[in-house]
Amino acid sequence: MSLPRWMEPLLEAAQMRATDEWAIKTKGVPSLDLMERAGEGLARVIAQRAPAGRIAIVCGKGNNGGDGLVAARLLRGAGREVEVLTVWATEHLQGDAAAHLERLPGDPPVPFAAERLDGAHALVDALLGTGTTGAPREPAAGVIEAMNAAKAPVVAADVPSGVDASTGEVAGAAVRAVATATFHRAKPGLWIRPGKAHAGDVEVIEIGIPRGAPAKPDTGVITDGVLADVPRRGADSTKFTSGNVFVIGGSGGLTGAPAMAALAAMRSGAGYVTVGAPRELEAPFSVRLLEAMFFGLPSDDRMLSPEAVEPALKGIRRADAVVLGPGLGRGDGAQAFAREMFERIDVPLVIDADGLNALAGVFPEDLPQRRWPTVLTPHAGELGRLLGVESEDVERRRLHHARAAASQSRAIVVLKGDDTLVCSPNGRVAISRGGAPGLATAGTGDVLSGLTGALLAKGLPPAHAACAAVFAHVRAGRLAAEPHGPDGVIASDVIAALPAALAL
Repeated sequence: MSLPRWMEPLLEAAQMRATDEWAIKTKGVPSLDLMERAGEGLARVIAQRAPAGRIAIVCGKGNNGGDGLVAARLLRGAGREVEVLTVWATEHLQGDAAAHLERLPGDPPVPFAAERLDGAHALVDALLGTGTTGAPREPAAGVIEAMNAAKAPVVAADVPSGVDASTGEVAGAAVRAVATATFHRAKPGLWIRPGKAHAGDVEVIEIGIPRGAPAKPDTGVITDGVLADVPRRGADSTKFTSGNVFVIGGSGGLTGAPAMAALAAMRSGAGYVTVGAPRELEAPFSVRLLEAMFFGLPSDDRMLSPEAVEPALKGIRRADAVVLGPGLGRGDGAQAFAREMFERIDVPLVIDADGLNALAGVFPEDLPQRRWPTVLTPHAGELGRLLGVESEDVERRRLHHARAAASQSRAIVVLKGDDTLVCSPNGRVAISRGGAPGLATAGTGDVLSGLTGALLAKGLPPAHAACAAVFAHVRAGRLAAEPHGPDGVIASDVIAALPAALAL
C-alpha cells in the first residue's frame, strides 16, 4: 500500500526495525553510525530545551540507552554538566550501546535513584525503545513515575517510555515529555492519543538511512498538499458543477446543526445547497439561510419520520452528496427514517450526529449494503455506541477501534479529536496534526460534516475528501482563534474562516 504524496509517512515499530536492518545489512550503513547520529539529534533537542543547568539522562539497557549515552558524551564535550543514570547494571549493555559506553568521558554512569533527579534542569528519557508494548514492568515503571514526579521537563528519545510507538496506547506508567526526538521517521503513537499527549513537540532526526527502504507504511500525517487537488471554481463553472449538497436533519429545537452544516458547505465552495427538514420549521431556516434552498418534509411532532423517506429521495435526485443527521433527533421515527435513508441514498453520503446514533444496534450489518461512498464522522462516544463499547475504551485504543469500524462498515471513518483519524476500509490511516483547541465547542462537528459534503460533491475521492476536510477544518479553527483566542471561538467563526483555510 502506497501513501498519497500529501501524507507524511509514519513507521510502526516493526517497520522501523526492518528499515534499520535494511540500512545496515543491505546498504552497508554501520549501525554504530546510526546510533551516533541519533544521539547527536537528541543532544540538540536537549540543548534547545535546557540551554543551561544540569542534565540527568536515564538510560535503559537497549539501543535507546545507547542513544542517551551518545547524547551524554556530546553534551559533556560542549561543557554541560551531565549525569548518566542507569536502571540496569552496565554489564547488561551490549553491541553498539556498550561501544558508546566506552567512549563516554568523565564520570561513569551511576545506578538510578529518584533523588538524583532533584535539581536537574532537564531529564532525558532513554529508558525503553520503540519495540516495547504493554504496561512497563518494574523497575522501569517506578523509574517512569519518578521522572513524571520530578519538576524538570523531560525530553524523550524516539518515543516516551510506556507509549506504544505503533498505536499510541498507554497501558500503564508512561513518561510525559515536553519534546520527543524521534529517529528517521515519526511513529504513529506520537500523533495518536493518548500517546500524543505524552510526546510533547515531535522533532524528527535524520540518522543517515538511505532512500528506498522497503517498508510500506499505511499510516501518515496529513499535510497541506491535501488541498492541492480540491476543485476550484472557474470561468465555465455553474452553481451545479460547483457541487450540489443536500443536508437532511433538523427537528424542533435543533435547527442550528443543519443550518451550520449548510453554511459550511456553501463557504467550502458548494454551488447549490439544500436543507431537507420538517416542513413546519421553514421559518427559522429561511431566516438563517438566505442562500440555501429549503425542502420541507413530512414530520411527526416537528421530527422527520418514515413517511418522509420517499419525498426526501425525490429531493436529492440532483444532489452530488448528502449530509445526513445534524439535528435529526433521537425519536423512534427519526431514527427509522435515517436507517432507511442510509440504505437508499444513491450518492456519496456523510453521516454525523443523530444519523450515527440511528445506526447503533444495527452496525455494521446494514452498512455493507451501500454501493456508494460513505463517510462516518463520529466522536468517541458515538463510535462507542456504534461498536457497543464504552467511550473510555475508544479513547484508550483510538486506532484499534477506528480501524475496526472502517473495516466492518466498509466506510471511511473519521474519528474526531485533536488527533482526528481518517481510516479507510483497506487499513490506511491519515492523522491530523491537530492543534486547534478552539474547535472544542458546540457546532464545529456540523461544520466538518458540511465541509466534507462539499468536497465530496466536488468529486474528490471519499478518503481524499475526508482528509482535506479534516485539514481545512483544523486550519479554520486556528484562523478563527486569532482574533478571539481559543476560548472565544464559536462555530460560526470557523465557518467564516473556511475560505481562507481552503486557500492554497
